[in-house]
Amino acid sequence: MKILLVYPEYPDTFWSFKHALKFISKKALHPPLGLLTIAAMLPGAWEKKLVDMNTMPLKDRDLRWADYVFIGAMAVQQISAREVIDRCKTMGIKMVAGGPLFTAAPHNYPDVDHLVLNEAEITLLPFLNDLELGKATHLYSSKDFPDLDKTPAPLWKLAKMNRYHSMNIQYSRGCPFSCEFCDITTLYGRKTRTKTTGQVINELETLFKAGWRGSVFFVDDNFIGNKKKLKTDVLPAMIDWMKKRRYPFDFATEASINLADDEDLIRQMIRAGFEGVFVGIETPDDESLRECNKFQNTNRDLLTSVKLIQQYGLRVRGGFIVGFDHDAPDIFERQIKFIQESRIVTAMVGMLNAPSGSSLYTRLHSEGRLTRDITGDNTDFSTNIIPKMGYDKLVEGYKEVLSGIYSPKTYYERVKAFLKEYKPLEKRKWHFHFRHVRYNYHYLDAPFKTLVILGIKDKARAYYWKLVLWSIFRRPLLLPMAITYMVYGFHFRKVYENKLPGLAPSRSRT
Repeated sequence: MKILLVYPEYPDTFWSFKHALKFISKKALHPPLGLLTIAAMLPGAWEKKLVDMNTMPLKDRDLRWADYVFIGAMAVQQISAREVIDRCKTMGIKMVAGGPLFTAAPHNYPDVDHLVLNEAEITLLPFLNDLELGKATHLYSSKDFPDLDKTPAPLWKLAKMNRYHSMNIQYSRGCPFSCEFCDITTLYGRKTRTKTTGQVINELETLFKAGWRGSVFFVDDNFIGNKKKLKTDVLPAMIDWMKKRRYPFDFATEASINLADDEDLIRQMIRAGFEGVFVGIETPDDESLRECNKFQNTNRDLLTSVKLIQQYGLRVRGGFIVGFDHDAPDIFERQIKFIQESRIVTAMVGMLNAPSGSSLYTRLHSEGRLTRDITGDNTDFSTNIIPKMGYDKLVEGYKEVLSGIYSPKTYYERVKAFLKEYKPLEKRKWHFHFRHVRYNYHYLDAPFKTLVILGIKDKARAYYWKLVLWSIFRRPLLLPMAITYMVYGFHFRKVYENKLPGLAPSRSRT
């Protein structure tokens, strides 16, 4: 068999970091971890190729080469996925599809030959067995959740590593919480299932031996879902491995806000090499948090929790949502105020959506308040719900938030305030390797690109020079971090200016 694994293209969103990646001559943030793991599950004798459409075009000769095209995708990739499906159908090439996009709405893809849904540890082998016997059917699915102790390491040799900013690893699936707008518990359950400590170390070692040096992202939806195992087994093993290998990686992940309640866990994560964590803040409004069952965020001072995490050295990236039923007219101002005061530089704000499979979808369907399938792209004013405040008010408020946090004045103020306060109690170690250059040599010309694009060409160049000079004289060791955040800000501003042409980029908020 000749298998072509295809990862559809992402649109330009806040999450794509498309405009930031150009500064370091990278094509995409992360490789397609799911497809690379599927590749490792396929028979070793089969020929396999990967086309990540975010880093290279999908050519007709690639399709003609394949006996089967395997497509994996999320909701935000659905337009590109549909184009791939249509091309395969026109050329008469057999298709196998899986991943969240197809699992959530298999009825939308009757023209895909074989849908292998849910988790491949359960559904892939029956498909492969039927395929060998010549009796493969259209749909393979399961409501069971597999253990992960047999999940293989991704087949990294298929990925062109030098095209990516960061590699990625999955340690766990599932989340102990039940946020109404989230479909993770439907997809992966509420019990946190984990790989063994040996699997985690093996995957790190595999990446190390492949020559990778730099960022590694743990894609878990809640990395701290099983705190006990992390603290007693996984993190101590990672700390030892990082010390042995002289700290070749820096890590980031996603976690719930109750991370702030465990100082020892934060310190362990930093010693293991973690530098950042994405936290779902959602909203500063307690009633809206209760409405969406985000109880882990209630009965606490969210601002204090964020600052506790950051004071130890973990930089918080935050997710925020507007459009809850309990959102009052002042919620947009409150969101801006919270983001500015929390010093969360990388703040991702979206309009509320109801993914298929979420409790929110079920509730709003019963209330007759659903409009269409989600696109996964909040930056196109995408929402599939009828908001109680009214769609027009939600859109105008959303514009207000984006303008308030991404306009140069307020964004640069937030970066500067963060850098002033960033004095981590727990410092992580890092050592330079000449082998860093193998996959990250493009970073060498990033300072020049930054100078030209942000310091000369950009209309916000005055803010750039003020922050550069302030950093040089006040926090010189943080200058690289300052420049990184300025590049992020450029990306965020480009996205909202391109998607929201009605906004005035120079508008500032306090």
